[in-house]
Amino acid sequence: MFETLHLIVAAAMALAAGPLCAARQAAAESRTLGPDEVGPMLSEISPERVRADIDALCGFGTRHTLSDTESGDRGIGAARRWIRGEFEKAAAESGRSGDEAMKVWFDTHRVEPDGRRIDRAVDVVNVMAELPGATAEARERRYYIIAHYDTINADFMNRTDDAPGANDNASGTAALLELARVMSKRRFDATIVFMATAGEEQGLFGARLYARAAREAGLDIRAVLNNDTVGDPAGPFDPESDEAKRSRGTIRVFSEGVPRQAPAQEIGRIFLMGAENDSPARQLARYVAEVAERHELAIRPTLIFRNDRFLRGGDHTGFLEAGFPAAVRFTVMHEDYNRQHQFVEEKRDASGEMTKFGDRAEFVEAAYLADVTRLNGAALAHLASAPRAPGSARIITAELTNDTTLRWEACPEPDVAGYEVVWRETTSAMWTHSQDVGDATEATLPLSKDNWLFGVRAYNGRGFRSQVSFPTAARE
Repeated sequence: MFETLHLIVAAAMALAAGPLCAARQAAAESRTLGPDEVGPMLSEISPERVRADIDALCGFGTRHTLSDTESGDRGIGAARRWIRGEFEKAAAESGRSGDEAMKVWFDTHRVEPDGRRIDRAVDVVNVMAELPGATAEARERRYYIIAHYDTINADFMNRTDDAPGANDNASGTAALLELARVMSKRRFDATIVFMATAGEEQGLFGARLYARAAREAGLDIRAVLNNDTVGDPAGPFDPESDEAKRSRGTIRVFSEGVPRQAPAQEIGRIFLMGAENDSPARQLARYVAEVAERHELAIRPTLIFRNDRFLRGGDHTGFLEAGFPAAVRFTVMHEDYNRQHQFVEEKRDASGEMTKFGDRAEFVEAAYLADVTRLNGAALAHLASAPRAPGSARIITAELTNDTTLRWEACPEPDVAGYEVVWRETTSAMWTHSQDVGDATEATLPLSKDNWLFGVRAYNGRGFRSQVSFPTAARE
């Protein structure tokens, strides 16, 4: 049945597609990255550099949000200045200048005592690097990779004793630093932001305050990839065990279902469409998995349809709360709670064996972290090189039929070459079928809208596909 689909598309759009798409394609290909260049970009990611970054970050002793800011070699002040310096080196070595230069700055927020984990007024400082998009029509779209660089030990108010935070979260910070080095040498249609956040362990302060300000400023944040605890795949298992070996080939990607900021009308639409698993966050998680498969990456994500782990939180939630619904979290499959948020010491564990406690650099596997970094880099490259998702996607429900008609708004960006309709069974986690419908804004498929879930995405002449737009029902 799927091989003999008949599509009804708007005739005028189809006739216009040829020369228009060719012109758009030529314009785009002269400027920015192509899919065949993603692999060579990923090959530049260096396990040796991410290892050096882990060691440097752990070398600051503690990066507690309330720790020393004046010392040159200890505390969160020294750490954030070092991170900024690494971003500035990447910017200087990128060869970009003028409006295309990567911009680096401190994003500072004054936080007053909250009676919980902030006991004095403190500046929470995010370290930012922004790679401007190369296409005017796409530059306003922003794609973020974020990682918190602050740490805690077993006492969340202890700002003096060591809290190296190698896995949680020098690992995520090292990933975004390495991607800034590699990606700043390329051009992407949309803007990419590398963001090292502070205050996460004290209450997601850096991410929450930035996201609220971004919402007030009207920034168009289309996706957020939060990397938090991404460097120790073995966790509590013996590094040579089968479980550890399996874990080296995957990473969890957590995604929220029903958007927490959805108004009542949107909740009603979700119930009507059966779209509990089709939030922007879930579509983003699927997108990451599809990119990993396309490039045959060493890391294939394990999709977890839940916002986060129990008794834990992460900075992607700050963006979700602010109304940016496409935000996901990357985390290793297994976490070792003898290491995470512990004092650096050696003592007997619950089984009576002498064990190294504390989140130490020695437990981070550089080769695995480099593979996780490649997964993030591939996803970012596709997101920032693809067209925006089609607008106002809808399934037409004007009458009872056994087929499905979808309509959507054309993407305004100049390099759009066409659109694909995707669909899957209602019990499937991933999109399993697709059909190219050309440069059209309507398609009819001989499949019952009652039995399948549908979506639509745009693609450009270079072969990059947008995120999927999930439709609403419309009687038109």
